[in-house]
Amino acid sequence: MKIRPIERTDNAAMEGVIRECLIEFGGNREGLAWADDSLHDLYSYYNSAANRASWIVEVDGYVLGGCGIAAFDEQEQICELQKMYLSSAIRGKGVAADLLDTALAFARRHYRKCYLETLLTMQAAGRFYAKHGFSLLDAPLGGSEHYACDAWYIRDL
Repeated sequence: MKIRPIERTDNAAMEGVIRECLIEFGGNREGLAWADDSLHDLYSYYNSAANRASWIVEVDGYVLGGCGIAAFDEQEQICELQKMYLSSAIRGKGVAADLLDTALAFARRHYRKCYLETLLTMQAAGRFYAKHGFSLLDAPLGGSEHYACDAWYIRDL
């Protein structure tokens, strides 16, 4: 298993992982990552600014997950952990913690806080984020595009 920066050739595979996970947890609808314009070309989205980045989890040549960091509120120096999805084949093996560590190391160089939005149906994800220092919020931060999310977390970097 290796965690590496996203490459243009990873776009279709990572979109497939994200869509598979969203279907699994009832997130295949408007107001969630499912409908994001950037989903078809994550490489270009995350490589279009110095304060954005994305990583892929690769196992035996296959893309099985990934995540990204991008600005949420630049004035307040808040980034967003985005598109963190892992194929069911590699969940529960410690990969998510390594991936999160990689993303947060990058985020610390550019931001003061990290925010994320998810679904309550992704219960294991909620427990994972809490274990890794994220606090559950009562409501989303202003400016969120994902109006269908129902769980919001933030942590200091």
